[in-house]
Amino acid sequence: MPENEPWEYSLHIPNDLRAVTVSRRTLRLILTMHGLIRLVDVAELLATELVSNAVRHTKGPAALRVRWSPPGTLRIGAWDADPGPPEPPQPFGQAAEQEDRRGLALVRACADVWGWQPLAREGSRGKYVWCELGAA
Repeated sequence: MPENEPWEYSLHIPNDLRAVTVSRRTLRLILTMHGLIRLVDVAELLATELVSNAVRHTKGPAALRVRWSPPGTLRIGAWDADPGPPEPPQPFGQAAEQEDRRGLALVRACADVWGWQPLAREGSRGKYVWCELGAA
């Protein structure tokens, strides 16, 4: 599939910390197969933070969603079963010194844009936290 064609993948994951590694490795494979290896390192970091937050801070299942939109935008998102908004990210300098609560500060620092929205999935309420990377 050429880079100029849109595509999307979803990975449904249980509430299990091992899902973070599964998600990261799955994302690496997807991007490699689509010829987007130049985005892998940053995309893996972003997906790790989003999925880790979904698994650590909620009690239900979660999902990783990866979408490519030509001419060059990669969107990475994590759905979780908690409809409450995520904690606003702290400035990166402050968050880097803490043991916990660094995830969204890293996302904000490394992604071109990020956000969240309430979302219903298969009859369950929750939220979708996403970020985008440009392939330029």
